[in-house]
Amino acid sequence: MTRPAATPTTRRALWLIVLFGLVSLLADLTYESARSLIGPYLGWLGASATAVGVVAGAGELVGYGLRLASGYLSDRTRRYWTLTLLGYAVNLLAVPALALAGRWEVAAALIIAERAGKALRTPVRDVLLSHATAQVGHGRGFGLHEALDQIGAVAGPLLMAGVLLQGGDYRTAFALLLVPALLALGLLGVARLRYPRPQELEAARPTAPADRTFPRTFWIYLTGAGLLAAGYADFPLIAYHFREAGVLPEAWIPLSYALAMGVDAGAALLLGRWFDRFGPITLALAVALTSAFAPLTFLGGAAAAWVGMALWGVGMGAQESILRATLARMIAPERRGTAFGLFHAVFGVCWFAGSALLGVLYDTSIPALVGVAVALQVLAALVLGWMSRQPKR
Repeated sequence: MTRPAATPTTRRALWLIVLFGLVSLLADLTYESARSLIGPYLGWLGASATAVGVVAGAGELVGYGLRLASGYLSDRTRRYWTLTLLGYAVNLLAVPALALAGRWEVAAALIIAERAGKALRTPVRDVLLSHATAQVGHGRGFGLHEALDQIGAVAGPLLMAGVLLQGGDYRTAFALLLVPALLALGLLGVARLRYPRPQELEAARPTAPADRTFPRTFWIYLTGAGLLAAGYADFPLIAYHFREAGVLPEAWIPLSYALAMGVDAGAALLLGRWFDRFGPITLALAVALTSAFAPLTFLGGAAAAWVGMALWGVGMGAQESILRATLARMIAPERRGTAFGLFHAVFGVCWFAGSALLGVLYDTSIPALVGVAVALQVLAALVLGWMSRQPKR
């Protein structure tokens, strides 16, 4: 697939993608910073380890469970901007409000509110973004958005570390996050004023009766995405292994994550371009390639760990760019809110179920963990490869 010719419409679409990317950069700078401190902060306020675990689990349950409702609501009401603005406001303003929490119970409520705000806005934001990516290529557009997003994801925890190293406390760190939060909301307001109807960026197409239901390929895609999520080890488990097994010095573990996030950004851009040229088979091949991260990170030494983290970053880049691009290409605009909501809900549930399973396996047999992770990833690649060969409808 060749890149669309540069026209005033494609340039406007590209600027909307950049605006959303900058909003995501600042948003990630805000809430990823907070997520790096939430556990210690709750403990500082007097919460027990059990309470910290329950709060974290409840936040993620709300964060993924509400996405299906949010996507469905956006398709029913067509109030995409209203839901996006409301979700970002709750998501971002709850973070600096943590500086005012005098009890851990108040902080817990704010943490859950932050996750609820993200759940409200994520599927709806992806729908708005998909109208713009239709002009420049879904892969290229979502890849650019993910690359900008990851700058904030890397910078946020580094900013918090700098504040604490300079003698600041948790309240100071959270209070400083009001600045990127307000900047993100300001840029989102600019995007709303400049692009009140982003759906006009996407060429209208007749709505066939089949468009009112999801195509068969969507359910195959959802199955593949669920398998992918279930078999993808989360970084906390990888970091735990690096520390417990002495694979990397403790001070280097955050650097391995920074490497993965940097690779994530570059991979999202490259895979996005390949997706627009070669189609969904790119996703299947990327998943198959990155399945090698599990044996490298859990069975190898330091050198293998660095290579494994780079591959893990490639996989994350694929998930955040061409996995979303595949859905945007597959589903009619009128149903994308529900589709994105269902995708995010299923992906999240499978991710956490898989994380729990891999955690149990780590305590019993690391080779078994690796075997299950690789098997699920390869199975996901086969399902997604099969999907890429199916008729579009």
